[in-house]
Amino acid sequence: MSRTRVLVLNSGSSSVKYQLLDMRDSSRLAVGLVERIGEQTSRLKHSCLTTGGTRELNGAIADHEAALKTVAEELAKDGLGLDSPELAAIGHRVVHGGMFFTEPTVIDDEVLAEIERLIPVAPLHNPANLTGIRTARALRPDLPQVAVFDTAFHTTMPESAARYAIDPKIADRHRIRRYGFHGTSHAYVSRETARLLGKAPEEVNVIVLHLGNGASASAVRAGKCVDTSMGLTPLEGLVMGTRSGDLDPAVIFHLARVGGMSMDEIDTLLNKRSGLFGLCGDNDMREIRRRIDEGDEEAGLAFDIYIHRLKKYIGAYYAVLGRVDAVAFTAGVGENAAPVREAAVAGLEGLGLAVDPERNAVRADGARLISPAGARVAVAVVPTDEELEIATQAYALVGNNS
Repeated sequence: MSRTRVLVLNSGSSSVKYQLLDMRDSSRLAVGLVERIGEQTSRLKHSCLTTGGTRELNGAIADHEAALKTVAEELAKDGLGLDSPELAAIGHRVVHGGMFFTEPTVIDDEVLAEIERLIPVAPLHNPANLTGIRTARALRPDLPQVAVFDTAFHTTMPESAARYAIDPKIADRHRIRRYGFHGTSHAYVSRETARLLGKAPEEVNVIVLHLGNGASASAVRAGKCVDTSMGLTPLEGLVMGTRSGDLDPAVIFHLARVGGMSMDEIDTLLNKRSGLFGLCGDNDMREIRRRIDEGDEEAGLAFDIYIHRLKKYIGAYYAVLGRVDAVAFTAGVGENAAPVREAAVAGLEGLGLAVDPERNAVRADGARLISPAGARVAVAVVPTDEELEIATQAYALVGNNS
């Protein structure tokens, strides 16, 4: 029997997202989410797309091992269990791969150890990713497990973009450099943007704007990343839902010395209580736009700060690339918030950037152009699909050889 299925797992600190795909046609067989792991109010929502059935389970799920066992049971109810001879691999999203991992990698003990060594630069993400990997390996020790790293797409950045201007010996000793994140999304969207233009990825230069609760920009030249907005951690760059983005480092010294705040308090402030939430108390762009429509000045200022930073990065990456063929908006805000797209390129007509109001207002599922016909630079909305990208990379690595 041909092995064409890939199970994609995205293990967070208290959640597991999963999708089962058939790589013959990239179709989804099942999707689901386990959330609030470790609480009495845990919930699993599972959908079988071959039958159209949806189930929801509520009740305590103690840990990731229990969560993945429950996922396996739900898949088995639909005839899609982990013991299926059609399963070729399990693909895992891993947030931080450092400079060691530049491509999808079959997981063994050495790979696990290196992911663990990277925990100090990804303390919120890599431990949860590791838990998911170890549990999946225990459930199917005979099956190839493939790690796909958020940072891998950005390892093509030149040293001039990846290095911070600090003593290189200190930087190297502590692995301090700009790694970038959301790389799986940036890779997929840049490639899909080229396809939308009817060209090969090697023929186009694209600025990708991944705008969700976490947000990042990338400059992609001929299919390879040459710069990205996130750095050592996902805190650098654009204004985000709860993260500050770019900040004068001396703000941290000031908060510690003058404000009397601890490092942990500052960490919480910048990562969880800043960005849009810190500015106006909301990190949902829909709510912010509703408040703006009602004349809320606080929400209006938060939106303006968000757009100002976004526009700066578009201009900066235009300069980095020299020639831009397309700007692509993706992720929750990028795909759904027409006012954000319009405001981000407003005033950039001299760079060949504009949106057509009617095209921009249309809500649609697929990739589409929202720039006027004949525009010098295409402006596109390209829905991201990180799960498909992970499955594609995993299957390309192991395929039927599993």
